[in-house]
Amino acid sequence: MAAVLAVWLGATAAAIGQDGERELFVAADRCMACHNGLVAPTGEDVSIGVDWRSSMMANSALDPYWHAAVRREVLDHPAAAAAIEHECAACHMPMSRFLAKAAGGMDRVFANLPGGADPEGKLLAVDGVSCALCHQIQSAGLGARESFTAGFGIDETTPMGRRAIFGPFEVEPGPGTVMRSASGFVPEEAPHIGSSEHCATCHTLYTHALGPDGEVVGELPEQVPYLEWRHSSYRGERECRSCHMPVVEGEVAASSVLGQPRSDFSRHVFRGGNFFMPRIFNRYRAELGVSALPQEFDATSARTREHLETESARIRIEDVATNAGRLEAAVRIENLAGHKLPTAYPSRRVWIRFIVWDRDDVAVFESGGFSPDGSIRGNVNDADPSRYEPHYRSIDDPDKAQIYEAILAGPDGAVTTGLLTAVRYLKDNRLLPHGFDKTIAHEDIAVKGGAAEDPDFLAGGDRVRYSVALDGARGPFRIGAELWYQPIAFRWAQNLRTRPAPETDRFVAYYEAMASSSALILASDSVTVAP
Repeated sequence: MAAVLAVWLGATAAAIGQDGERELFVAADRCMACHNGLVAPTGEDVSIGVDWRSSMMANSALDPYWHAAVRREVLDHPAAAAAIEHECAACHMPMSRFLAKAAGGMDRVFANLPGGADPEGKLLAVDGVSCALCHQIQSAGLGARESFTAGFGIDETTPMGRRAIFGPFEVEPGPGTVMRSASGFVPEEAPHIGSSEHCATCHTLYTHALGPDGEVVGELPEQVPYLEWRHSSYRGERECRSCHMPVVEGEVAASSVLGQPRSDFSRHVFRGGNFFMPRIFNRYRAELGVSALPQEFDATSARTREHLETESARIRIEDVATNAGRLEAAVRIENLAGHKLPTAYPSRRVWIRFIVWDRDDVAVFESGGFSPDGSIRGNVNDADPSRYEPHYRSIDDPDKAQIYEAILAGPDGAVTTGLLTAVRYLKDNRLLPHGFDKTIAHEDIAVKGGAAEDPDFLAGGDRVRYSVALDGARGPFRIGAELWYQPIAFRWAQNLRTRPAPETDRFVAYYEAMASSSALILASDSVTVAP
C-alpha cells in the first residue's frame, strides 16, 4: 500500500497539469526537494518535509479513527451521507475538498482513500494538511467567525507561475527564482502565516446536529482551542506555534538550495495532544498506506510525549493530615497549556489517580486507576454509556474519579459520542488556562456542570480534596497523585462497536490491541505522612 501511495504522490505533477483548476495546489513532494536536508547548529536534522510527513497533519487523511468516526456519522444520518463526507473532508482532506467546493460539487472521503473509487481525487486528498494548503491561506478575515470551520480563503484566480505562496521570512531573489521554477509558486513574506488566527481556520470547528431526515437541529462548538486561547492570558504573549512548532535555537536555512540562515525557524513537527495515533500508524503502516519511516513515527510519538510530560501540567499534594481514623489531603493541579486541558476533539480526557499505601506498601485506597483495556476503574461512563461521572469537589470513595472531560448530549438529553447528534455539553470541566475567567466566558467555551459552581475550579487549574478511611491500616502512609491523559477515551472507541462497518471494526480492533498504551502520566507528586 505504501508503494501505491508513493506512485500516487509521484504522479501528482502530471495529473495536476491536465486540469487547470487543480493547479491551485501541488502535493508536498514538490516542496521537499528544497525544504529537506536542513540542519540545526547542533547538527540535528530539522528538515521540514521529514518532520511533517510523520505528523498528524500529513496523515490526517489516513487517520483510521477519523475514518471510523466519519463512517459512524454516515450510518447514524444516512439521509445526509454526502454532505457529511464533504464537511468532514474540510480539514482532513482540505485540498481536494476545496477544489470540489470551488467547482460546486462535494468531496467524497471514502472514494479518496487507498482502494477507493476516485483515482484523481486521491492525489491531493491523501496528502492531508499539506504545504500548498497552509501556505496559500490568505490573510483577509482571519480570526472572524466566517474563517472558522475551514473558512480560509485561497486565491482561485492567479495562474501558476504568478501565484503567491506565503512564508515568514524576507524572500531572497535566488531562492525565490528556484521556488517558482520548482513549484510554480512565487514566495512572499507574510506575517499572518505564523499567527494563531491562521491556525484557527481548522482548529475552530463548529458541527451541526442533524435530525432523522438530515435536517439541522442544532450547532455544537466541537473544537475551539483558539477561542479558549483568546480568552486566556496567553493571548498577546504566545502564539499557537510557540508550543506546537518549536523554534530552533540559532540560525537555520529554510531551504537547502541557496537558503540563507535565519533565526526564528519553526520546526514543522506540529506536536500536539496525540502521541497514540503515530504508534497506530507505525504498527499498522502497511494497512494504512503511510509513507513516513518507522523511526520518524517513533520520533513524533516521543516528541509529543516529552512535550506533554514536561509542559502540560503540574500536580501537588497539599494539606495532608490524619485524624480520627481518616487521612485527609488536597490535590492541586495547574494547567500550563494556553487553552483548556485537554482541548480540541472531545474524545480526550485527563484525570487524577489518587492512591494511598500503608507501611507494607499495600494500597488502602485508589481513585482513578487505569485499566489495560483503556478504561478508568470506577468511571461510570466507561461501564455505562448512558451515564457519566460528575465533577467532584471532594472524593471519599474509590468508585469516584475526578475526570476532566467533555460529555455531549443530543436533543433528547441523552449522553452521546455522536458529533452530529450532539447539541450541547452536559459536562465540560476541562482544566482552564491561566487568565480564563469562567464567569464571563462566552457560551461556546463555557464551563458546564458542577465545575461552574466550584470555587476551587478557576483559571489555571483545580483543587480537589480526598478523605480516606484508614480502617485500621498502619502508617506511615505514602500518598501518590498522578495526572493522566488519554487522547481517545475508552467510551469513544467502544461506542463504535454498535455501528458495524469495515472502518469502525478496524479501529476498535486497533484500539483493543494497543489500549494499554493509550494513556500517559502528565505529572505526579508523592508525600509520606506519619500516622
